[in-house]
Amino acid sequence: MKRGPRLPLPLSVAGRRWAGVLLGAMLTLFALDQAFAPPLERVRELSPVVVDRNGEWLMAFTTRDGAWRLEARLDEIDPEFQRRLIAIEDERFWWHPGFDPIALARASVSYARAGRVTQGGSTITMQLARLLEPRPRTIQSKLIEIVRAMQIERRLSKREILAAYLTLAPYGGNLEGVRAASRAYFQRDPQWLDDAEMALLIALPQAPEARRPDRNPRAARAARDRVLDLFVSAHLISRRRAEEGKESEIPARAPFPYSAPHAAEALVAANAGAGVVRSSLDATLQRDLESLARRHAANLERDAQIAILAVEIDGRAVRARVGGAGRERAGGYIDMTRAVRSPGSALKPFLYAIAFDENIAAPETLVRDAPRRFGGYLPENFDRRFHGDVTLEDALRHSLNLPAVATLERIGAGRFQAALTRAGAQVRMPRRADAEPGLALALGGVGLTLEDLVQLYAALGDGGEARPLTTGDVATFAFARRFVRPETAERVLEILATSPHPAGRIPAQIAQGAPQVAFKTGTSYGFRDAWALGVSNGYAIGVWVGRPDGTPRPGATGRSEALPVLFEAFDQLGAPPPPEQPRQQHAPVAPALVRFEGAEREDLSILFPPSGAEVLVLDYGAGSRGLSLSARGGSAPLTWYADGVRVANEPTSGRVIWRPPAPGFYDVTVVDAAGQSVSTRVRIRDSG
Repeated sequence: MKRGPRLPLPLSVAGRRWAGVLLGAMLTLFALDQAFAPPLERVRELSPVVVDRNGEWLMAFTTRDGAWRLEARLDEIDPEFQRRLIAIEDERFWWHPGFDPIALARASVSYARAGRVTQGGSTITMQLARLLEPRPRTIQSKLIEIVRAMQIERRLSKREILAAYLTLAPYGGNLEGVRAASRAYFQRDPQWLDDAEMALLIALPQAPEARRPDRNPRAARAARDRVLDLFVSAHLISRRRAEEGKESEIPARAPFPYSAPHAAEALVAANAGAGVVRSSLDATLQRDLESLARRHAANLERDAQIAILAVEIDGRAVRARVGGAGRERAGGYIDMTRAVRSPGSALKPFLYAIAFDENIAAPETLVRDAPRRFGGYLPENFDRRFHGDVTLEDALRHSLNLPAVATLERIGAGRFQAALTRAGAQVRMPRRADAEPGLALALGGVGLTLEDLVQLYAALGDGGEARPLTTGDVATFAFARRFVRPETAERVLEILATSPHPAGRIPAQIAQGAPQVAFKTGTSYGFRDAWALGVSNGYAIGVWVGRPDGTPRPGATGRSEALPVLFEAFDQLGAPPPPEQPRQQHAPVAPALVRFEGAEREDLSILFPPSGAEVLVLDYGAGSRGLSLSARGGSAPLTWYADGVRVANEPTSGRVIWRPPAPGFYDVTVVDAAGQSVSTRVRIRDSG
């Protein structure tokens, strides 16, 4: 049977078929677009920049691939620079879909006539695509860039595309982005640029290595001047301004600011992924204290360091953190403001503050400064002298050890440690199986950081209110706790402000305009750590001096090493001293607090040598090492005799050293100020 001619399908059926084909093609393109999306994540791999509280640069860090790549935020880039960049590089940027057919056609005709590339046809979006995925300059690469440019245009707005380009554009070496280039060549952000600077920043990305100003200044000048001429051709500036711009020098590359490295590293680690990290630091004070630390460290051994921490008491914002005097010195990469060390006598103000606050004692309470054994603990004063009856405020002013231990015995070591912990200090006990708080806590027998100590001193300066320190730009109080009453904190600061000043420093009461500093020093066992901490004019500042590895520095004390740095640090603040206040009248001392309960004078007794002892002596006479005589109880001063001959105190140490003239039996006698005497008989023998 013969078939008739095939009739066309109804239009509706054909339309549906073509629509299906078109839909399938669109879905395929969409799937390919999603599967092979442009690698825009590179735009977000930025160099972290840490700024101070006012936005001033402190320090920046390279990206993981070693580039200086700073985020370009259009609101912070000269708008005239943006306008000129688009006029020169991509005049139809705001309207094309990612590629410019007119520019491509013009470039193709020029290539056909000259036989080489004489002008580019790439848009800013296509250049961004090339920066994201570098390829050889071929026609195939250009086609891929066109496709990529359309993909980018679908994902980003025009302003986002321009910002991404200005973030990734190469400017020579490891400089990427207009902000990094402006910082390196002009030492400022590109918020305002002159004609010559704009021309240089537009010219460099086209041949960044060949035109590097620091290596090829002549090529950089020629490229910049050509762009200035283009400005004239595009009616952006006058010929006179272009000629003036050509007179400008080609800049060299300057290093980026490098300040507060320890604080900056910690802030970047805590704010991973942030392009700009704002801190509480003050760039000017930070640089001043870094310079102060370097200047004083120049007089120390090469393996010694200085750390300084300055905190504004109102808000507890850290305004300067100097972790060391330089990374070229031993231990320079360690932040010594956070290193755990022995605080020496720096804890004594808080020991007395708790005793005063809880009515265990008063500043006028008398305590005996004389040799005394506390169980198995026999402390001595730093200068090995004893002063008899002293008030607790004088004991604090002169940092006497025996009264401090006696005070801690009354408070309880565990109670004192708990108070410090509640105030925010992390008290680290020695690594022993029986590492419970002991009386050595009064003399620094624990581990604390400079940060812990400054936080405690800031509490004294804030009326006894304890709060944590903050280095970020927003103060977040994890706690606010009453450490001691305001009147107690004020009284302790009064005592510290009248402590003996270092040699060469005129007390603030005499020196006009000098800040009045309430300060305390500390020296750890074996001269490993020298401390000085103070409160004045709304700031708490702490200084540590020592070797990061903890080895001793014989003779280096907090008073000799750290205190001069502390006073200079307060001088750097430049704040006027507070108005002179009339001295407050304090309430009379309650009878129960006149003397520590049970601390009446002990009967005089000899601790060494004990009665009937035989003591081996290897050498005799004036050159002998001698025997150190000690007693307890009685009324100071004590006078010693050996067989009726007076034994004098050593002029340097203040200790009583008896040097027997020969072997034999001797009567050793001690007499106190009240005439009470005690004798002991001892045999001195030699090795024979």
